[in-house]
Amino acid sequence: MTGPKTNEGATKVGERVGTRASVRYARVSAYKAREVLDLIRGKHVREADEILQFVERDVAIVIRKCLASAVANAQNNDAQDPDELKVVACYADEGPTLKRFRPRARGRAGRIRKRTCHITVIVGRLSEAELDQQRRREEASPAAARRARSAQKAAASRRERVARSRQAAAAAKGQAAHEHDHDHDHEEEVAEAAEAGEVEATEVDSSEVEATAVEADVAEAADEATAEDATEGEKKDEA
Repeated sequence: MTGPKTNEGATKVGERVGTRASVRYARVSAYKAREVLDLIRGKHVREADEILQFVERDVAIVIRKCLASAVANAQNNDAQDPDELKVVACYADEGPTLKRFRPRARGRAGRIRKRTCHITVIVGRLSEAELDQQRRREEASPAAARRARSAQKAAASRRERVARSRQAAAAAKGQAAHEHDHDHDHEEEVAEAAEAGEVEATEVDSSEVEATAVEADVAEAADEATAEDATEGEKKDEA
């Protein structure tokens, strides 16, 4: 008799019900992965994530990503509530071993085995009794309620800050565009005024040149008259 199917469609005997995610060919030995997986087996997904966050093992990073993928699969594919999930099962199977060699003394070679493993995490919904117990524990713990409220307030304030920053950026962009247009109009006005000033200055200069020419003509006529008077005087004296 076959067991129930999981999200991958397998029908192995004794397989657990739930949503799974797996990491294939992880570059770590199965022994090291199992030591970390033993810490989160049967835990609530939030508690398991906190444990993996502070475990001082490099494999915990890989397992935490696998757990987050399993929770996302349950939420998006199976329409499960992430707050009602727990780690139903988690295990690590041995993968292929990479053989490497290092030169040793007297022409010998030392073998190096680079282990790999396949990590699988299965999450499932809590039972009704476990859900009731969790609700009572949260209601009895004011700190948890405060944390939830603070988390909601932080998320709301973050959204408000993002909205304000976007509005400020849009307003600054519009103000910059308006100032650019205003500066362009001002530059055009200055250019027009400069052109008008050059025309007026040219007209004034031409009038000054004409006045100077008239004065020169008058002075020349006066000199000619003076010269004629002197010539006539000399003629009279000679006579």
